[in-house]
Amino acid sequence: MTLTMETEKGAFTAADFRWRAGCYAVPLERAAEAAVGFPHFRGDHELNPDLPAATMPRGELRLAAVLVPVVDRCGEATVILTLRAAHLSAHAGQIAFPGGKAASGDATIIETALRETEEEIGLSPRYVTPVGLLDIYRTGTGFHVVPVLAVVKPGFTLAVDEQEVADVFEVPLEFLMTESNHQRHAREIQGALRHFHAMPYGERYIWGATAGILRTMYERLYIK
Repeated sequence: MTLTMETEKGAFTAADFRWRAGCYAVPLERAAEAAVGFPHFRGDHELNPDLPAATMPRGELRLAAVLVPVVDRCGEATVILTLRAAHLSAHAGQIAFPGGKAASGDATIIETALRETEEEIGLSPRYVTPVGLLDIYRTGTGFHVVPVLAVVKPGFTLAVDEQEVADVFEVPLEFLMTESNHQRHAREIQGALRHFHAMPYGERYIWGATAGILRTMYERLYIK
């Protein structure tokens, strides 16, 4: 499959991202704690305090992981995102990071992110170097998501699972980490008004948990 490149001039570098992750992200060594939860967590409830996931006991939340893959593009870093297939029962047609639910055979939540990414888009782990973790993100649908930050070296090829993914594309890291591109939107969802982060990029509408995780990354790594 051909990867859609959606780049703008002057993005941040992968080397700078790696350095920031090493300084400010949750260390990889704490991955084993993900099942019980880090001391702090983020989530959809920050803009919607009435969401039940805000107070739901950790044991009732389903553990999942996503990969935040930052590609080293000759000095201009980009982030791989996916467009979920339109027929899926949950979050159909939305933009997401590759990832999914933890499996009993996964040694760590990092392995979950790498396994799910390879299954969804065919990105081989040999091109991926995890560099840190973000705060756990609780979704309104009851997931306990651990974002795994990673640097991806170029030269990879993709084999997309079309049952789950409709498209794969890249967005410049600089665009996503520029606060003026961060917006707050609202819409009625299941009869209730829900507020959420959004980062529209051309025809791509990045919103919800994906935009929330990117906002968390901005606040952890780029506001210093």
